[in-house]
Amino acid sequence: MGSEGAGLNRYPQGGKMDLEKVNDDKELDKWLPITANQNGKWWYSTFHNVTAMVGAGVLSLPYAMAQLGWGPGVVVLVLSWIITLYTLWQMVEMHEMVPGKRFNRYHELGQYAFGEKLGLYIVVPQQLVVEVGVNIVYMVTGGKSLKKFHDTVCPNCKDIRLTYFIFIFASCHLVLSQLPNFNSISGVSLAAAVMSLSYSTIAWGASVQKGKQANVEYGLKASTASGTIFNVLNALGDVAFAYAGHNVVLEIQATIPSTPEKPSKKPMWKGVIFAYIIVAVCYFPVALIGYWAFGNGVADNILISLEKPRWLIAMANIFVFVHVVGSYQIYAMPVFDMIETVLVKKLHFRPSFVLRFVSRSIYVAFTCFVAITFPFFGGLLGFFGGFAFAPTTYFLPCIMWLAIYKPRRFSVSWFTNWICIVLGVLLMVLSPIGGLREIIISAKNYKFYS
Repeated sequence: MGSEGAGLNRYPQGGKMDLEKVNDDKELDKWLPITANQNGKWWYSTFHNVTAMVGAGVLSLPYAMAQLGWGPGVVVLVLSWIITLYTLWQMVEMHEMVPGKRFNRYHELGQYAFGEKLGLYIVVPQQLVVEVGVNIVYMVTGGKSLKKFHDTVCPNCKDIRLTYFIFIFASCHLVLSQLPNFNSISGVSLAAAVMSLSYSTIAWGASVQKGKQANVEYGLKASTASGTIFNVLNALGDVAFAYAGHNVVLEIQATIPSTPEKPSKKPMWKGVIFAYIIVAVCYFPVALIGYWAFGNGVADNILISLEKPRWLIAMANIFVFVHVVGSYQIYAMPVFDMIETVLVKKLHFRPSFVLRFVSRSIYVAFTCFVAITFPFFGGLLGFFGGFAFAPTTYFLPCIMWLAIYKPRRFSVSWFTNWICIVLGVLLMVLSPIGGLREIIISAKNYKFYS
């Protein structure tokens, strides 16, 4: 397949890294992005989790509130915060439940819970749909935020297609995707976490400054019963999207050092608690104050409703852009890990910079292509939120917990897990319907690559 120097060469005899060594998981783990560096601090866990969770979703929460109304909206927000914190705690606990063994990847835990093959079939498709789905949605969000910034600072400039702004966002990732592992993107992740807190504060602060709008209405957004049902389902998907960070929790914990005396779950959980406090500080004010100010007339992205002061909205959109740059990398890293594992273990390519560069660049190009083809922001959130995030965030950890720990029937743990499972399954089944309807409605008036 070419000369020895080509980075994509399959293994020759006596290559830099022996095939036998690469097939040994410990040797391979030293090269793969998730496990290459395990010197992370507890605060890495905080900003990785904030970056993974807070993102495009927070900007759609006032819109979700408008579709649900005050009472159900607050209940859904609070309940989701509690359930996802509980299931995240389960993931952290299960990371090292077998002495001397760490489940560094979501699918490894799934294989332990459900069996070698079944665990792979259950977890990997869902995890890939989540992570690739998030990366596509963040491509759209990054492009839209950059376009909104351009249009805000230069309202009289020539209109530029959204497609070009998505290309700009993608070009950033062609560079950043070459960072080798999770800890190497910690600086990007920290900047993203700070940005998320900043633009959330701008969103609710500007809403307070703008005040309650004249003729604001808090009734349900739709005028028909069917429209209301579809809106409620889509709102549930939006909320599910907003609280989804579990797909990368085990991978984040894998970067933290662990010994029998000092297991990684202690610093990880400390980081998670701080992260969830930040999540609450971001989510609840934006959702409640944004809905209070604009009622059911709020846009699916709160920054669109906040047109003035112009400089502040421009700044918020740049903050969103920087944040989703970091979020994209957090969700892409486990995908890179899977791709590189398959290329090295199954297809016997030699680990090299060129292999990494080509495979990651192709992935970035793929997510960019899908994003510029289907940039339906609101509908995408609802559809992916329900279809993909509900299982991996709301109830799959509970099913694995029941399968592994087998709590006594009708005990508190048994009831808690089954309640989460029932609510999660309902969310998974119902919310994509609303999201799909939003996509169909948006698609009617959409011109490709406009």
